[in-house]
Amino acid sequence: MNNKIKRFLPQILTILFVILIFGFFTINAQVNMDNRGIDFGFDFLSQEASFDMQFTLLDYDGQDSYFWAYVVALLNTLLVSFLGIIFCTILGVIIGVARLSQNYLIRNSAGWYVEFFRNIPLLLQIFFWYYAALRALPLPEKAEPWLGVTYMTIKGYYVPSMIWNNLDIFMYSLLAAFISIFVIRNYARKIQEKEGKQIPVLYISLALLIVLPFLSFLIGGVTLDFEVPVLKQLAKTSFIYEGGISLPPELIALVLALSLYTSTFVAECVRAGIQGISKGQKEAAASVGLTPNQILKLVIMPQALRIIIPPTTNQYLNLTKNSSLAAAIAYPDLVLVFAGTALMQTGKAIEIVGITMLTYLSISLAIAALMNWYNKRIEIKEKKKNEIKFRQY
Repeated sequence: MNNKIKRFLPQILTILFVILIFGFFTINAQVNMDNRGIDFGFDFLSQEASFDMQFTLLDYDGQDSYFWAYVVALLNTLLVSFLGIIFCTILGVIIGVARLSQNYLIRNSAGWYVEFFRNIPLLLQIFFWYYAALRALPLPEKAEPWLGVTYMTIKGYYVPSMIWNNLDIFMYSLLAAFISIFVIRNYARKIQEKEGKQIPVLYISLALLIVLPFLSFLIGGVTLDFEVPVLKQLAKTSFIYEGGISLPPELIALVLALSLYTSTFVAECVRAGIQGISKGQKEAAASVGLTPNQILKLVIMPQALRIIIPPTTNQYLNLTKNSSLAAAIAYPDLVLVFAGTALMQTGKAIEIVGITMLTYLSISLAIAALMNWYNKRIEIKEKKKNEIKFRQY
């Protein structure tokens, strides 16, 4: 009994201490708000926002509520985080592997890349891409087309938009392809574990991703058209492209800076993970006739991933939180729109800052949970040996 008390007493005291500290600050804030005549509440979320955003993924205008402005700004933040994570992962893996290359030029070029982008502050990189690189692009009326249908201008990057007919059939074909790939991967894994045979999963997966959507066009009546951006004159000296998809320079600069900066840290995680595998395993794999690519794919990476994923998860979280620097170049993310404009208009500092903090906390916890699940899933589990029972005669 005494041992249980000794074990749980420090935990109970810690919880009580946290509750007291939280209660003290809560009561203190409430008293100060009462003295200043400030009401606490979330009724403002249903009020009209009365401001516009230059870039949104959903329909929005100034007559919408603060809550809808929060949702739209949150989607803009998630878009930047998602694109940044995708690009920094691709770049990080390539650079991390290149840093271990036997080729002198490739190895040192990758090292220079890491040292250059890692040691320049992220905010300065955002300013460079936005104010120096993208501001040097031509005006819409002077832009030359890329591939005949895309335009890179000082006002943004314009690409054709897709107009689908029977999109649901196409999505069903993609869903069927992914389910088939999942089943085949599990089957191939079992065959390899039991018989040591390898099934070309990659080629089968690519074939499914091509054939099934193609059949939806051929049989399902799916059609796809493209709306190409067209230059339109608004005034004597004002031109803009209409139609297609417009990517604002703020989004491009932010994704570029976040991807390049974070990819250097991901590259170091990849390099450390690969170097964490003993050379003996590489030599043993080479002795049985595996090629360098097979050694990397079948021997090194499955084990290195367990080392790579935890620190890489931290970099994903850093990228998501660093996306709040978007306010520096007026990209309408959660910090600029909700914790900036909405806060100044309503004066609800505690409520808005609290919501913003909880939002970033929720996003970070979701990313961490997803990466922990993936890390657990790829865990190399030891097979239980069959117990051999011997009869005693």
